[in-house]
Amino acid sequence: MKKILLLSAFFGLLLPEISAQKKSDDERMAWWREARFGMFIHWGVYAVPAGVYNGQRVNRIGEWIMNRGKIPVAEYRQFASQFNPVKYDADAWVRMAKDAGMKYIVITSKHHDGFALFDSKASTWDIADATPYKKDLLKPLAEACRKHGLKLGFYYSQAQDWVNPGGSAARKVASEGWANPDSAKIDAYTAANKGHWDPAQTTKTMAQYIDEVAVPQVKEILTNYGDVAVLWWDTPTDMTDEFAEKLNALLKSQPNIITNDRLKRPNYPGDFKTPEQRIPNLSELDGKDWETCMTMNETWGYKSWAHNWKSKETLVRNLVDIASKGGNFLLNVGPKADGTIPQESIDLLKQMGDWMKVNGEAIYDSKASPFGLFSWGRCTKKESNGKTTLYFSVFEWPKDGKLTIPQLKNEIVSSKLLANGKSVKAAVTKDGAVLNLPAQAIDPVATVIKVEVKGNVQVDMAKVKAP
Repeated sequence: MKKILLLSAFFGLLLPEISAQKKSDDERMAWWREARFGMFIHWGVYAVPAGVYNGQRVNRIGEWIMNRGKIPVAEYRQFASQFNPVKYDADAWVRMAKDAGMKYIVITSKHHDGFALFDSKASTWDIADATPYKKDLLKPLAEACRKHGLKLGFYYSQAQDWVNPGGSAARKVASEGWANPDSAKIDAYTAANKGHWDPAQTTKTMAQYIDEVAVPQVKEILTNYGDVAVLWWDTPTDMTDEFAEKLNALLKSQPNIITNDRLKRPNYPGDFKTPEQRIPNLSELDGKDWETCMTMNETWGYKSWAHNWKSKETLVRNLVDIASKGGNFLLNVGPKADGTIPQESIDLLKQMGDWMKVNGEAIYDSKASPFGLFSWGRCTKKESNGKTTLYFSVFEWPKDGKLTIPQLKNEIVSSKLLANGKSVKAAVTKDGAVLNLPAQAIDPVATVIKVEVKGNVQVDMAKVKAP
């Protein structure tokens, strides 16, 4: 009886601690929903060829050069001898993200080429064993994120791996033939071998790859770097529920972690969806959390000849558009092999940061617009203490100075320009609210008007006109 009482007392003390560690989905997602803006980092050995193989440009995204160029494993591994990021400054990277208004970072701990940015005991195809740099790249990034208050997440390619044998490969088989006289033979081989183009890739089974590489590596990134905020899986090619469960089970070591929807569909939906390189239409949204990941130019991994950079206007308005629909924006940088970030990325991040310093209140912890979309801009909202705060980001300034908000009938408590706090005259009419704006916009990219009203805003979406 005494033993039973002691055990009961022990578990009674333990249970509150266990329940404190386990958070509800809303609790785990709270920081992510508040953040709205994060940095994606695609970095690896592919930054060495930088989009060029055998003297010829390889089309498409830079981090897929091994696959698109059908580069043999032994030949691709040689690029690692030139991957020496001596100019890598993790603290500077994190400060740059923070200054841009970003709240979290997700970095490719291992992409599809199988190369690990950390010192892995499960493979020698990593930064510590295969390069002259020989130092873990994730540890200083984790330390810098803790120092500057940003959340850190790891991207991990759990299924595709083109160097570690047994990993899956994309089913696209065409080699596209650049600088390779044997392209026809390669195409025939890949067609017969599930997308693989080198016999070295198939000396083990995928089950062996999962057990010997993927599982131990995921365990490493979940245990060696402190709190991990996000596990960002990518491409469930050839994944089975059995494989997925082996990886999913490892998440228990990080009880507060959140994951995306790319581990294994449909049985492992994760916590949020991941539309890539596009912003969903309102009709596509189903109430689930989502995050648009997007490049600044036409590639994720660094490519020396990728110069089609988006403008500040495009990136800021994308961020506003995404927030107005209740999503997050994960914006990518692709560092060079020496550890520097392209100057164009640095400049664009600074420009976004300048806008966020003035207008970030309209983005952080905001919820989707109750009005749908406007032809002249977007809206986000916040609700508290019986009031609703609406943030109208105006892209196209009205020529007559009057901004009409259809169906806004709530009593207006205050209305002002977010940038300088100057009041904006507002009146509620039978058609909605009318804001009388200054002659010119403060910021031609997006000027924000902050309007506080009483109560919750109710809108009949059937009467909302699409822009």
